[in-house]
Amino acid sequence: MELTEHDPWKHNNLPYAMSTLTPKFDLVPVEHQKDIMVNAARMHAQQEYDRIMELVAVLQRQAEDIKTRLDITDQVRAAEYQFQVYPGQHYWLAYCAKKDRTILSHLGPNDWSTGVPASYRYIVQIQWLGDYTWLEVPGTRL
Repeated sequence: MELTEHDPWKHNNLPYAMSTLTPKFDLVPVEHQKDIMVNAARMHAQQEYDRIMELVAVLQRQAEDIKTRLDITDQVRAAEYQFQVYPGQHYWLAYCAKKDRTILSHLGPNDWSTGVPASYRYIVQIQWLGDYTWLEVPGTRL
């Protein structure tokens, strides 16, 4: 193909440079470029996956905490007590062998001046929350 001054439009349609003033170009190693793209995509996808799995772990812990609160709430519902409970206050769940029932008590195992009744077996200290569920006080399970 011969180029003249009268057909400069052909310069734009050629796949290679026709003048020393045009920028130099080389062929791109396509396979190498594909590898770089795939590695970058995998790295970013793995970061997102790890972030999602962290969120899943947090949600699982929260779900377990809620289930524990509901289990303790059921235990308190089945317990015997003869006093008014108030949100935010701490109480004790105990098993009374004499009555063969779980009871809710104001007094913990260290609050008795004459010693814990022989028929009591303390289970856990709990707190009544504002949403009407009960929360185990950490470190008090006996």
